[in-house]
Amino acid sequence: MNILEKDVERILVSKERIEEIEDRIAEQISKDYEDKNLLLLCILKGSVVFFSDLMRKITLPMEIDFMKVASYGKGSSSTGNVRILLDLHREDFSDLDILIVEDIIDSGRTLSTLVEYLKMKGCRSVKTCTLLDKPARREVPFQPDYTGETIPDEFVVGFGLDYAEKYRELPYVGVLKPSVYKNN
Repeated sequence: MNILEKDVERILVSKERIEEIEDRIAEQISKDYEDKNLLLLCILKGSVVFFSDLMRKITLPMEIDFMKVASYGKGSSSTGNVRILLDLHREDFSDLDILIVEDIIDSGRTLSTLVEYLKMKGCRSVKTCTLLDKPARREVPFQPDYTGETIPDEFVVGFGLDYAEKYRELPYVGVLKPSVYKNN
């Protein structure tokens, strides 16, 4: 047992369920991008676990790349501002069909901003994929193209998701006990 598991109230999405989600989404992406020039774009850091699994399950040739953005401060709530910390630099945007892979969508600000940003760079197409969607927290109109699981408005960690850079290594998505983050 991982020492961090004591801070998890309950498992929300099991390791087995995550694998089912990955299989389903990878199969659909493989169909949808069969005649496209797929660039799978990982949003660091939280998406890296989901991204790695998904990439190996997609049955098409693809390129991969990474961006790092921030919309959260040190705590558990969004600042409302999206900052690009690691940008995507390419000469061939007009030839690319980008699929942004994200771990979770809360407010929708990060992904809606990134989609518009990449479209402004001239990408042929830009779509989004998320492991988890939390529509109860949406602040801007945004609907991902591929969604793994819709979840309630609870603070979740594991499978790449963190609180204060911890819990990413848990093999499932769990609800973090409020006592861990309420007074921080």
